[in-house]
Amino acid sequence: MESDYGVPRELSHLQKTRSLYQPQLPPCLQGTTVRVEFGDGTTVADSSGAHAISQSFPHTYGQRLVHFLRAAAKVPGAQIISVHPAMRVGLVFCGRQSPGGHNVVWGLCEALKIHNPKSTLLGFLGGSEGLFAQRTLEITDDVLATYKNQGGYDLLGRTQDQIRTTEQVNAAMDACKALKLDGLVIIGGVTSNTDAAQLAETFAEAKCSTKVIGVPVTLNGDLKNQFVEANVGFDTICKVNSQLISNVCTDALSAEKYYYFIRLMGRKASHVALECTLQSHPNMVIIGEEVAASKLTIFDLTKQICDAIQARAEQEKYHGVILLPEGLIESIPEIYALLQEIHSLLRQGVSVDKISTQLSPWASALFEFLPPFIRKQLLLHPESDDSAQLSQIETEKLLAELVEAEMNKRQKEGSYKGKKFNAICHFFGYQARGSLPSKFDCDYAYVLGHICYHILAAGLNGYMATVTNLKNPCNKWRCGAAPITAMLSVKHDGGGSRAMAIGKPLVHPATVDLRGKVYELLRQNARKFLLEDVYRNPGPLQFEGPGADSRAVSLCVEDLDYMGRIKELNEYLEKVRSIVKPGCSQDVLKAALSAMSSVTDILSVMSSPSKSGSAA
Repeated sequence: MESDYGVPRELSHLQKTRSLYQPQLPPCLQGTTVRVEFGDGTTVADSSGAHAISQSFPHTYGQRLVHFLRAAAKVPGAQIISVHPAMRVGLVFCGRQSPGGHNVVWGLCEALKIHNPKSTLLGFLGGSEGLFAQRTLEITDDVLATYKNQGGYDLLGRTQDQIRTTEQVNAAMDACKALKLDGLVIIGGVTSNTDAAQLAETFAEAKCSTKVIGVPVTLNGDLKNQFVEANVGFDTICKVNSQLISNVCTDALSAEKYYYFIRLMGRKASHVALECTLQSHPNMVIIGEEVAASKLTIFDLTKQICDAIQARAEQEKYHGVILLPEGLIESIPEIYALLQEIHSLLRQGVSVDKISTQLSPWASALFEFLPPFIRKQLLLHPESDDSAQLSQIETEKLLAELVEAEMNKRQKEGSYKGKKFNAICHFFGYQARGSLPSKFDCDYAYVLGHICYHILAAGLNGYMATVTNLKNPCNKWRCGAAPITAMLSVKHDGGGSRAMAIGKPLVHPATVDLRGKVYELLRQNARKFLLEDVYRNPGPLQFEGPGADSRAVSLCVEDLDYMGRIKELNEYLEKVRSIVKPGCSQDVLKAALSAMSSVTDILSVMSSPSKSGSAA
């Protein structure tokens, strides 16, 4: 099997054309000189967890924010690195494949060779298992030739990845020492980057010279925080799925007799479902975070969908498209509680065929109410983070069955006088994640690869490569790095699927913000989407022409650029220092003191543990 890794691909004409596409670099990454501006030391967004995180990560907590500067920038105190010794760097794909991952490899390989042709990039074969076993492939431009701008992770492969236990961490450290690695780059999502933070801390404590870097690559779009605006793969997944959804919408409008229930990948968070809704305008989307916040039961959801179908029937419309996130099943309170009981029994070693007899009375009643196919799927062993195997649970079929039963009941009672309800179910998961990456994901991943080299050149450990201002053209992107420890938080309750993670510092998945601008945009249009059939087809991925540079709707709507605002704040503080100097007037000094006193009072209240804890 290992002989299949890195072999030249058979490419179609389009793939060959894409393999020749050369992404551009922002000005701050061009040339052979690395220019580094160190900002202030970092903290965490939720101060209630700061003590626990600082205690768990004494060597890597509180590290400074980093910005990479263009050649023309004049920043006092910036570090200029013009000498570049040869490096040996290892890279591993962790977690599920995401379109654009190969371009991270390409960007890093190119940056290494530009700064010193004698540098070496080793890819670990088969994900973290390959890291532990020290199975490597040297990455060269010839090896990369048929993988540039291509989808999948088949250059190196991946496994069911984690680097978490003491044995796994020690095996990773042994591999880095044996291979004399200056750096280890971990490509993945929230779980993989949590592991990267722990690995960096352990390496620092053991005085291992290998620096660990994380790269935000996940199709789920849930590795988002004040430093990370977007994840590699999310743009592609949403564009590919949106075209498929739009095709189904057109089919529904043409036949006028089917309701399509479509479940989308995305794990616990509903980012993919929300973005696809804003791109393709289906009639309805169920947002898992909204269900959890409102504590909607499976019967509430059934009624909500049936009411929507009845409202459309009053306009003589007997078709429609309804989107569901794959994590919806864990957002429904009673089913989540049932899953917790099942998982607890499975961990105790109770066999699958005996589970139903050992459930509590209420859980047993719910379990028996559910259709046999769902019962079988709920009994699957949980993932490593204690969440259900979401891709295997057919929530769309469950809801379609319940809705059909309710509509038949209403029709029999006479409260519904429309045509018979007909449902068709789909799961759009694996169809999109192996896609050719969008132009945005090609560019973004390639730039992140170059940033990884810059981080290593600056001698940094435990950082994530970051790019902000992403909704603008590439030449305006701001490149930097943020300590992964600044992205950690500690959950103090059992809400959500990761019950085993309570009390532990983790990079937690970002869920849809029900007070945010993207969700508000959905709410503003929900009624129109439901009743007016304003279906929108964005078409297939565009690599050239007017649609090639389009961005995700959510990226354009959200008001991000945290790193840019940090720089802007520092500029204001410098202006204050330049104005309020010994010798300035009493009036200037009093005004500055009054303003600063008010600002610090407000910020103290906003950043207190009780305030930040409640916001979380």
